[in-house]
Amino acid sequence: MMYSLYNSHALSLILLLLAIWTIPWKAYALWLAVKRNQKIWFIIILILNTVGILEIFYVFKIANKSWAEVKGDFRKAWKSIFG
Repeated sequence: MMYSLYNSHALSLILLLLAIWTIPWKAYALWLAVKRNQKIWFIIILILNTVGILEIFYVFKIANKSWAEVKGDFRKAWKSIFG
């Protein structure tokens, strides 16, 4: 009998890792869209699930953030959440 991928722990791990990767990028991109009053981008990012691809595109190309700015913002958010 063939072992189903849907019952495996590997699939659960992959989904968990994708969520851990996607959620911070989505939250950051949504925050930037609100801050920049870009309602269309907010709606697009909110509705589409692209595993972080659209969010990363928005952050670096549309919002023109540098990697240093992104790291700084992520660090500030991390400290505000976890102290």
